[in-house]
Amino acid sequence: MKVSFNELQGLCRKAFTGIGFEDGDAADAADMVAWMQCHGFNAIDQLNRGLDFLLEEDPESLPKVIYQDGDLAVLDGHGQSVLRSISLATELGFAKARARGLSVVKIRRCHNRQLIMGYLSRLAGRGINITAFWRNAQEPLTEQVVGFRAGRSTPEVRIYSVRDVPEENEPNDGITLVMANHVELLPSLGVDHDLDLLARHSESDLMACRERSLQEGIEVNDAIWARLKTLAHRILVESSEASRGGAGAGVNDND
Repeated sequence: MKVSFNELQGLCRKAFTGIGFEDGDAADAADMVAWMQCHGFNAIDQLNRGLDFLLEEDPESLPKVIYQDGDLAVLDGHGQSVLRSISLATELGFAKARARGLSVVKIRRCHNRQLIMGYLSRLAGRGINITAFWRNAQEPLTEQVVGFRAGRSTPEVRIYSVRDVPEENEPNDGITLVMANHVELLPSLGVDHDLDLLARHSESDLMACRERSLQEGIEVNDAIWARLKTLAHRILVESSEASRGGAGAGVNDND
């Protein structure tokens, strides 16, 4: 089925609220999923795979800063989805880069890492250059690099396969963010590195995908859409005089 950007964003917001997100966090997470999906990154499938984890997460287990100085910060994400834990890390990196010109933020123990791109798009729109880096798999070892130019809402994305795997290679569930006030940090493939380029998404390709999605609608799996509706129903209140008078929450896609 096809839905509009606003329909997808609205249902996701209600579903996240039904899962237990605070209102602001639910709106942010819904924006991220809709942003990813309209740029062709299959965010709905990724969200569906991570829903069981989201339902089991402790909402009180917030990300914790375990080290920081003027230029560097390391956070523990407690194994939670970036949809619940990433705002603190991105805003901390943004503030440090604004103050010092460059910042590095490492978020350990988090998942749904692909979905961080929507958050980074917001920061880049506020005038900061960003590169995000993480490893997707161990066998074969792959690395994903996402680069935003300051003031641009669409990134350059590259995925590499590493042929020369280091001996100390261990599963890595973290993300590294590098932000710079004035220096562009777009990903590039060095000629001396033993890497294979598996996929490349240019800014122009992603912008074209977004335009098509906004004009023609966004393809969503029927079963996943139904699951999001079920989660959205959690925000319904029991019938009362007030709700019958129009004060109750609804799940109509157009409300």
